[in-house]
Amino acid sequence: MSDLDFARSQMALSLAFHIVFAALGVALPLFMVLAEWRFLRTGERVWLELARRWAKGAAILFAVGAVSGTVLSFELGLLWPTFMEHAGPVVSMPFSLEGFAFFSEAIFLGIYLYGWEKLSTRAHLAAGAVVAASGIASASFVVTANAWMNTPTGFRMEAGRVVDVDPLAALLNPAALHEVLHMLLACYMASAFAAAGVHAWLLRRDRTSVLHRKALSLLLVVGGVTAALMPLSGDLAAKRVAVLQPAKLAAMEGHFHTMRGAPLHVGGWPDEEAMETRWAIALPAGLSFLAFADPDAEVRGLEEFPRDAWPPVAATHLAFQLMVGCGMALLGLSALLAFLAWRTRRLPDDPRLLLAIALAAPLGFVALEAGWTVTEVGRQPWVIYGVLRTADAVTPMPGLVVPFASFALVYALLAVAVVYLLRRQFTASLPGAPRDSLAPPPVTHGPAEQSTTEAADAR
Repeated sequence: MSDLDFARSQMALSLAFHIVFAALGVALPLFMVLAEWRFLRTGERVWLELARRWAKGAAILFAVGAVSGTVLSFELGLLWPTFMEHAGPVVSMPFSLEGFAFFSEAIFLGIYLYGWEKLSTRAHLAAGAVVAASGIASASFVVTANAWMNTPTGFRMEAGRVVDVDPLAALLNPAALHEVLHMLLACYMASAFAAAGVHAWLLRRDRTSVLHRKALSLLLVVGGVTAALMPLSGDLAAKRVAVLQPAKLAAMEGHFHTMRGAPLHVGGWPDEEAMETRWAIALPAGLSFLAFADPDAEVRGLEEFPRDAWPPVAATHLAFQLMVGCGMALLGLSALLAFLAWRTRRLPDDPRLLLAIALAAPLGFVALEAGWTVTEVGRQPWVIYGVLRTADAVTPMPGLVVPFASFALVYALLAVAVVYLLRRQFTASLPGAPRDSLAPPPVTHGPAEQSTTEAADAR
C-alpha cells in the first residue's frame, strides 16, 4: 500500500470509529430527557432510574466521542495539509459554530449529571433539553462542512488560490439540507434500535423487568418513527445527488450507460471492464423515477465521465445496497411490531420477537457506516468535488503506515473499554430513590398504575 492508501485508510478508520459515538451522542440525550419527562408526568420511579442510566451512558460515550473527534481534527491538518489550505478559509464558520455547540453540550451535560440534587425539576429537564439540542447542532454543523466538500460553494479559485470567500454561502451549500436531515434521522434510528436490542435481550432473560420493558417501549417508538421517515429523506437525497453529483448516483446504482427510462438495480455486481452490472434485479424505469420523479427521464451513465473521474463503482454500489437493505429490514420490523402492538394493545414481548429485536440491533449502525461509505467513497477521486483531488491533498511525509497501525490499536483498546463500561452501567443496579425536588406533584393512581409503580419500586 502507498502512503496515500494508508492516509485514506487512517481517515476511514477514524471516521468509522467516531461516527458511532457521534450518533449516540446525538440520540442518547433525547432518550434520557424523554425518560425524565415520563417520570415527571407519571411518578413512576422506573423512568427516573432509566434516565439516570442513560445519562451516565451518554457521559461515557460523550467522553470517547470527544477524544476521537479531536484526533480527527488533528488528522485533517497532519494528513491533508493541502485540503486544509483550500478548505480552511471557507468552512471555518461551520467548524467554529460546531465548537460552540460542543462546549455547550459539555457544560450542560455536566449540569445535568450533577444537578439531580441541586436543580428544580424544570431547570434539570431544561438542562437535558439543551444537551440534546446542542448535540443536534454539533452534528449539523459538521455534516454541513462535509456537504460543502460534495457541493463546494462560497468561494472562487484564482491562480490556484481561494479568493472571494463567502462563509454563509458555504454554510448553506446545496447539499447541506438533505445531508443534515438524513444524518440526524440515521443517528436516532441507529441508536434507538441498538439500545432497543440491548434492552430486548435483557428483557428476554428477565421477563418481569419493568425497567427494560419501559425502555424498550420508548426506544421502539423513536426507532419506528425515524425508520418510517428515512425513505422520505433518502428520496430527497437521491434526487439532489442526481442533479449535483451525477457520477456518484451512477456509481451508487451501477449505471454505466446514459438512457431514458433507466432501470433501478437491486443487488448485482458492477463489472467496470464490461460496463454492466451483473446478476442484478432490474426494475424498469425505477432509477429515472427515483432520481427525477419521471419514469421517462434521462439518467446520465458513467460512460459520460472520464475514467479517471469515476468513483470506485463496486464499493459505492455495494455500500448503497447494504444501507438500503438494512434500512428496509428495520422498517419492516417496525411495521410488524406496530401492527402487533395495535392488535394486542400492548408491547409485543414474545421471546421470538425480542430475539428478532436483539438480532436487529446492529443493523442501524451498519446502515450508518454504509451510508457514510457512499458519501465519502462516492465523491472520489475528489476530496473537494471538482476542485481538489484526494491524491493532491495528502501530506508528502513518508511512513504513514506507523500512525495507521498505532491508531488502529488505540481504537481497538478504546472500543473494549467502552463496551466494558457500558456493560457495567446497564447491568448494575442503581439507587432508585428519587430526590424530593424531582418528585412530581401528587397524582391519583388507579389500581393498575399503582401496581406498576410498586413493581418498579420493588426492583
